Amino acid sequence: MTLSALSFVLASKKSEIACLEQLLKMGELVGAVSQLIHVLQRERGTANIFLCSQGKTWAGQRSERALQVQMAEQVVNQHILALDLTGQHTGNAPRLLSRIAAVLHSLSTLSLLRQQIQALDISQPDAMRQYTEVIRTHLALVFEAADISGDPAISRVLLAMFSFMQGKELAAQERATGAAGFTAGCFDERAHQQLLDLIEGQERCFQTFTEFADARCLTLWQQQLSVDSSEFERFRRIACTGGTPEGEAGQVALQWFAVTTARIDGMKIVEDLLEDILMECCRQRISEAQIALQLQQQDIEQIPQQEHHYSSLIPLQLSRSVLELVEQQSRQLQAREAELAELRATLAERKLVERAKNLLIQYQGLTEPQAHKMLRDMAMNQNKKLGEIAEAMLAVSSVWVTKER
Repeated sequence: MTLSALSFVLASKKSEIACLEQLLKMGELVGAVSQLIHVLQRERGTANIFLCSQGKTWAGQRSERALQVQMAEQVVNQHILALDLTGQHTGNAPRLLSRIAAVLHSLSTLSLLRQQIQALDISQPDAMRQYTEVIRTHLALVFEAADISGDPAISRVLLAMFSFMQGKELAAQERATGAAGFTAGCFDERAHQQLLDLIEGQERCFQTFTEFADARCLTLWQQQLSVDSSEFERFRRIACTGGTPEGEAGQVALQWFAVTTARIDGMKIVEDLLEDILMECCRQRISEAQIALQLQQQDIEQIPQQEHHYSSLIPLQLSRSVLELVEQQSRQLQAREAELAELRATLAERKLVERAKNLLIQYQGLTEPQAHKMLRDMAMNQNKKLGEIAEAMLAVSSVWVTKER
């Protein structure tokens, strides 16, 4: 059997291109998921007002929001079908496919939830919890997409996008929680604390976003932050301090929803730019890899044919030109690995923390901010890193699952 060193050089570059093309498809799926989450957040807020008003407010809007979600679902499904579901070019295929399964299952629960809301057979907290769980499964898919990237630039964009989407989701939860409280005409102590946790959680997520986002996104985000938010801050102070807003409760709730929706729509503009940059980055990397492959093929064509192969029975004797091609590709891969090392360390810790938070959410009934606060407090009390606490919690997670069963 004759082996070709150069054929493996080319195969390596072709494999890189295939992985990048799969990553581009994942990026397109992430963009579709971003839009689906956005309309799900609106449907959740609308349902909150509908339930708290005992069906007197926004019955028609609920149907419109549900239709928007269903249309966004179809787009997500199309992008899922476009993926290579064999996992051939995906390093974490089992986890990724599991996340996709969780997304599809969560969407299948929405029909019954909408029926319960229409019949007023479900409480506002329970409905919000179910919507939030559906959105959480979608965010988990976005985080898994960040984990499959083997390219530093793409990894940074995905981490920035995940962090921003997570912060926007907490902002949407604040909108929904506030809408419920203003519709009911009061906020109890639990609602006050929940709002404070959501505000702190948003700041944490957006801080992480700023660490990974590029200049264009940061500039746009600063522009959004500079928009007059005095009305929003006034409503937020009332909700967090127990003040009494002027006007009829239902009307105040609608004003709050309009103000917070304008804020979240501004966030969606930043999120859309992140999606555009992700697509741009993926396409650029594919183009660069394809050009590199063409150059390699040209270089190989200039090497005498007898130097392309060697017998398995003869010691390897590569010419200087062949060796240079092999070493050049090796140096490029090593440089990329070095650049990825720090990102992977950050991602690994984030992954542990996200998994531990999901455990607390699923088995302890906590919200995302509450789960993060619990992990953070444990880390401070034990003088350990957040990732260490998360890893220790995951090590005994089987006990929680057994108890739940």
